[in-house]
Amino acid sequence: MKKAVILLSGGLDSATCLALAKKEGFSTYALSFHYGQRHNSEIDAARAIAKSLGAVEHIISEIDLSAFGGSALTDEIDVPKDRDASILSDKIPVTYVPARNTIFLSFALAYAEVLDANDIFIGVNALDYSGYPDCRSEYIASFQTMANLATKSGVEGDGNLIIHTPLINMNKAEIIQLGIKMGVDYGLTRSCYDPFENGNPCGHCDACQLRLKGFEEAGLNDPLNYAY
Repeated sequence: MKKAVILLSGGLDSATCLALAKKEGFSTYALSFHYGQRHNSEIDAARAIAKSLGAVEHIISEIDLSAFGGSALTDEIDVPKDRDASILSDKIPVTYVPARNTIFLSFALAYAEVLDANDIFIGVNALDYSGYPDCRSEYIASFQTMANLATKSGVEGDGNLIIHTPLINMNKAEIIQLGIKMGVDYGLTRSCYDPFENGNPCGHCDACQLRLKGFEEAGLNDPLNYAY
């Protein structure tokens, strides 16, 4: 079986990506990050998802992006709540973590080289992306070009490393419906930017609003408990 590295955040998009990679016949290797984010619930979720979906290996890498701050997820900055859905992608929000996907993809690239794998999956989305610049197709294409120029496998191998973004043109409802068909347990996933101390989602941040809207449009109930 071909090997693939799957960036697994613990959210519903990355869980769906893991399920898709497995369905496509890949031997899946999950990679998550404890990057100095304000909560650990997503790491616990990633562990549960990797086990549930049969990842061959799950690595949790330590990166302290809180040393730089600059984001509501890694610094003492309030997470925006109850923003109108019509303005979610008007500009880059304070929940954007500077260069996060570039850093994560670079780690995934190193992991893929060690595994002798040509495939990396990331659950970026250009429709419900909350204004993040590193979730766009042109960014992914540029990183893929760079990856094939800057690695031993790219220079001495077949130069065919692929960054898979199977969800990039899907909305949240479509992603959820796809995942349900593949048996993804979304009760294991976590999306909230500012969860309660017990790990339950706040229900008011951008991520929660997009998630709840997705389940509503899919005609399904979100299995998570939004109460403190």
